[in-house]
Amino acid sequence: MTATATRPQGAAPPAAGGKRAPKRERQGAAWVFLSPWVLGAAVLTLLPMAVSLYLSFTDYDMFDAPQWIGFRNYTQMFTEDPRYWRSVITTLTYVVIAVPLQLAMALAVAIALKSVKRGKGFYRSAFYAPSLLGASMSIALVWRAIFNDGGSVDNLLSGMGIDIGGWINKPGWAILSVALLTIWQFGAPMVIFLAGLQQIPVELYEAAAVDGATWWRQFRSITIPMLSPVLFFNLVLQMIQAFQVFTPAFAVSAGKGGPADSTLVYTLYLYDRGFTASHMGYASAMAWVLLLAIGVVTAVLFRTSRAWVFYANDNNEGAR
Repeated sequence: MTATATRPQGAAPPAAGGKRAPKRERQGAAWVFLSPWVLGAAVLTLLPMAVSLYLSFTDYDMFDAPQWIGFRNYTQMFTEDPRYWRSVITTLTYVVIAVPLQLAMALAVAIALKSVKRGKGFYRSAFYAPSLLGASMSIALVWRAIFNDGGSVDNLLSGMGIDIGGWINKPGWAILSVALLTIWQFGAPMVIFLAGLQQIPVELYEAAAVDGATWWRQFRSITIPMLSPVLFFNLVLQMIQAFQVFTPAFAVSAGKGGPADSTLVYTLYLYDRGFTASHMGYASAMAWVLLLAIGVVTAVLFRTSRAWVFYANDNNEGAR
């Protein structure tokens, strides 16, 4: 007669093939796999941010030791530096022009591509290519040549009897040439819009057509509400990127923000203060103000999204 081992009531059965590893060992294995990311985030992100925050309260020229000055950089920024406020106004102007027009262009092209039967992959790649190329300095320099005196745009408009001259040399037009480079890079939001359009049920359009709804009515009552989560996602991403624009403004103005500071966007002025004037403490303070401003704008977008973003699982009550 052989004895059989009994397991206490409620105890977990033993794992097949041996004992189950203790919880502490499983957590240790997880941290081993996470360690490259944690180390990279700590060394390449968190530590530089902490150093930048400290430097924002110091007078630091990158050569001598930082001298603690408290909030002097911030008070100087808000009360004694007119170029700082010009950079803020220029950046806001750029954002207001570039972001809506870029999203409108991306949505229009996405709607057009949705109805394409042949070559959709080719057209998608062709329209997406500027998003890969537009951020480079070489394309920005080409853009500067196009909008300079005697450039392609100047010659084209002159042939039509419109004598404006080079846009980059006109204070009222220079920021528009920078914004057009961003608008031209509509490929990334276009691909996202196209994916969202393909998720809208065709039955909704068929039912609307039976009821006699026009194309505009279908666009306003079906496409926009059903696409609103994707529109919101693109809006947040492009808004954050627009506040950090640098390369086009740097190339168009040769790093000076001219003419008459008309292309002096925030990050370009930050670069000027930090690396040209060697006021790295002041530049660090500017960077933290920009971070807080982007955070506030993003929070406002999330807060207001409750009124216009539609989610199908929310019973038409808007975003939660």
